[in-house]
Amino acid sequence: MVPAVPTALSTDLYEITMAAGYYVERNTGLATFELSVRALPAQRGFLVAAGIEQALEFLEGLRFTAEDIAYLRSVPALRVVPAPFFDEYLPGLRFTGEVWAVAEGTPIFAAEPLLSVTAPLPEAQLVETALLSQVLFQTAIASKAFRVVEAAQGRPVIEFGARRAHGIEAAALAARAAFIGGCAATSDVEAGLRFGIPVSGTMAHSWVMAYADELEAFRRFADLYGRDAVLLLDTYDTIEAAQRAVRAGLHPAAVRLDSGNAGMLSRAVRRILDAGGLTSTRIVVSGDLDEYRIAALVETGAPVDAFGVGTALSTSSDAPALGGIYKLVEIERAGTFVPTMKLSQGKRTYPGRKQVWRIGRGGRAERDVLGVFHEPAPESGVPLLTCVMRNGTRQIPRTALTTVREDCRRAVEQLPPEVRRLHDPATYDVAVSAALAALATHVAQQLKGTGTATNP
Repeated sequence: MVPAVPTALSTDLYEITMAAGYYVERNTGLATFELSVRALPAQRGFLVAAGIEQALEFLEGLRFTAEDIAYLRSVPALRVVPAPFFDEYLPGLRFTGEVWAVAEGTPIFAAEPLLSVTAPLPEAQLVETALLSQVLFQTAIASKAFRVVEAAQGRPVIEFGARRAHGIEAAALAARAAFIGGCAATSDVEAGLRFGIPVSGTMAHSWVMAYADELEAFRRFADLYGRDAVLLLDTYDTIEAAQRAVRAGLHPAAVRLDSGNAGMLSRAVRRILDAGGLTSTRIVVSGDLDEYRIAALVETGAPVDAFGVGTALSTSSDAPALGGIYKLVEIERAGTFVPTMKLSQGKRTYPGRKQVWRIGRGGRAERDVLGVFHEPAPESGVPLLTCVMRNGTRQIPRTALTTVREDCRRAVEQLPPEVRRLHDPATYDVAVSAALAALATHVAQQLKGTGTATNP
């Protein structure tokens, strides 16, 4: 099945107006843009990169259809654009550039590029909105998922958030990102098909309510699904439901608790199950869970075997939007690449193409260095950005999502424990190389004096 991807019109109008302006002005030399996050959200010591695969799929498929172009002709803001832009340029437009990116599942920090795009200026400009949307959304969800999974301390976490996600496509991509972050399965069936993620589901309260008697509902479900059945106990009275299921001789694989005091109820239900000989029946807890509630249940020793997490995961409810940016850092002028930067207060950027090196010792990450792309790597530095697309053609094969998930786990476990903690995480050291600091000073001085950067 071919994954769904955005269209060429999945962009903001000002990307089109600028691309048209570049075309008219013949300002079509190469330009480099970098996508990064300005600052980490509160209580985040790191982020987990995700969505790179969807970004590459978008770039591979970039093209304007006849219908797209007909619509753009009708947009009032574009009525002054010369006809050749619509008749000649847009029909043949394909992404022809180069992309460097971190591997999905890589822990990253503020100001570090997740990906870098070098392409003719109109192409690099047009793809901004789609790239930001694809990468930032999944990065937010994968980052949240890792926190939730880590709080569960080895107990499986199932992503349950499709019905609370911001649309069906967001639900599928959230499931993908949550799996990268360590979730064991998803309830979203489409995500299971598209991405090969294990799917998991139980029953809803409506199943129980559809029968005149709760025990009849349990029996009918168990008759169909046998020892794989998972019974939802809290439609009416959780304790009574557990007792009735045991007395009836049912042997479900698991029972689910979706409301009430999960710690108290899980202990009571565990006692009932064990007394009835159902020691292998697991207890799954769901219902407005996040990493903090899960951590509290684990810390107090609640006998919970797995967690189902919905809204908090599919929307990253405490940090639903990352402050991501896609900024021009280098532009070709008269055949020479000129670094450029933004000097706005609170939104200053570093100039030029960059690389990020991770410095570690004994399998532990100690710090990152953000430096000029072509400068020598620092001692023991491992580059995080690799070439994933050249001349518009993918340079790396698709990686199995299970591999990405495992690589993510290993990479995050290499971070200092104090950076990974749920509450008040420590700040990881990201240093700026001397070469990049000197370049930034040079370019800033030029821009302040003339508003124009030149090759240093």
